[in-house]
Amino acid sequence: MEKTYPAGLMWFRRDLRTTDNAALFHALKSCRQLHCAFVFDRAILDGLPRRDRRVEFIRESLVELDAALRQLARADGAGLIVAHAAALQDIPRLARELQVQSVFANHDYEPQAMARDAHVRGELADAGIAFHTFKDQAIFERHELLTQSGKPYAVFTPYKNAWLAKADAFYFKPYPVPAYADALAARPPALRAEVPSLPALGFEPTNLAELKLPTGASGARELLAEFLERIDRYADTRDYPAVKGPSYLGVHLRFGTASIRELAGTAHRLAAAGSAGAAVWLSELIWRDFYFQVLANFPHVADEQGRSHSFKRDYDAIKWDHGKQADALFAAWCEGRTGYPLVDAAMAQINQSGYMHNRLRMVVASFLTKDLGLDWRRGERYFAEHLNDYELASNNGGWQWASSTGCDAQPWFRIFNPVSQSRKFDPEGRFILKYLPQLAGLPVDVLHAPWTANPVELAAAGVTLDQTYPAPIVAHDEARERTLQRYSVVKKNAA
Repeated sequence: MEKTYPAGLMWFRRDLRTTDNAALFHALKSCRQLHCAFVFDRAILDGLPRRDRRVEFIRESLVELDAALRQLARADGAGLIVAHAAALQDIPRLARELQVQSVFANHDYEPQAMARDAHVRGELADAGIAFHTFKDQAIFERHELLTQSGKPYAVFTPYKNAWLAKADAFYFKPYPVPAYADALAARPPALRAEVPSLPALGFEPTNLAELKLPTGASGARELLAEFLERIDRYADTRDYPAVKGPSYLGVHLRFGTASIRELAGTAHRLAAAGSAGAAVWLSELIWRDFYFQVLANFPHVADEQGRSHSFKRDYDAIKWDHGKQADALFAAWCEGRTGYPLVDAAMAQINQSGYMHNRLRMVVASFLTKDLGLDWRRGERYFAEHLNDYELASNNGGWQWASSTGCDAQPWFRIFNPVSQSRKFDPEGRFILKYLPQLAGLPVDVLHAPWTANPVELAAAGVTLDQTYPAPIVAHDEARERTLQRYSVVKKNAA
């Protein structure tokens, strides 16, 4: 078969794998010779703290990706070209230097990334170089699923039903990359440097190795294999943070070291065979597609300047608390000093590991917005800075769900009770005690609300409120009444 281009460039971004990679497949199939590149984008990295697990995860995954490309290639000197530069300038420069006729990449749905891609497309066009992008992060994207009236979905359940009705083996079929790998070209000698170290990028090592978070496509395969051994129990275990219930594949979906087609296809097959756990997990993967299409079809929820707005525009009228007292409450929430053990343990989890259990994400988000009365966007930004698996669409959607400002959100008058949530989902306090060992001496019946312990119990446990552990910074029942009043400005619209 005649190939379209003598030479091309594959630009890896959120797709750090060689297997089942849409853009890589099309690039190999279209080019007689293909170079592969990744850019540590200064536009992103320069704004990050110098110790960032995500940068280390990417770096380790790139080492594996480089090795995988060299193993696939027939040419000596093949592998990954890695730069540390501004991608919107460096990709056009590299394309010109390599004298390619086309650049290939997978779609990125975030507003700032789309603006970057538009700039790159223009620069490449000026040089007479084509730019092709492909769907790789989602099963269905943008306008692929619409209501019968031709509008985007704003409610999850009908979206899910439409997703399941349309999904079949075609949408889960992997791209056969190895069949075309002979197009992988040798890198010019000057571009054969190894993947730069963290210090070379201006970053310091984190506790990623200590956390035993496996990186790269091999790490994704390891986690998937382990999860499939217990997926049938997922529906029963996923809400309990002290139990090994989740797949822990979120960071691998985020950086594309796992294929969404493989994961969704596996879940779909097992669910069809009768696995209730697989059906629930598939529903979670569909939520991810749902939030991607919300971001694409309702761009006011997050704009190119990094600002977020309520999906339900009337909810932007809510008056969130602000000022010094609000800032002090926010700092207590960030640092796990609220006096509510489940909330504090959850915040310790994200601060120490970059991960937070999904049930706890809902609990702490509800607490921030409906107990402390603080703007959901403050929490959204904190998660964006700290989560290993941060994705704009899901993070924005999740925070809007918890704060009742988004599409298909939790009703504004439903307010999680952090103590009830604690007793229900961590009944023995195992998760709490992992992160708050200073409470180990408390009887389990008061562990979830230490301020209810009597003086003898506190003394026996060595707990002194506001010294060894904080007293509650807010009374939930009183906060609930304030929240109902706060949301009354949109009560008529929400009814």
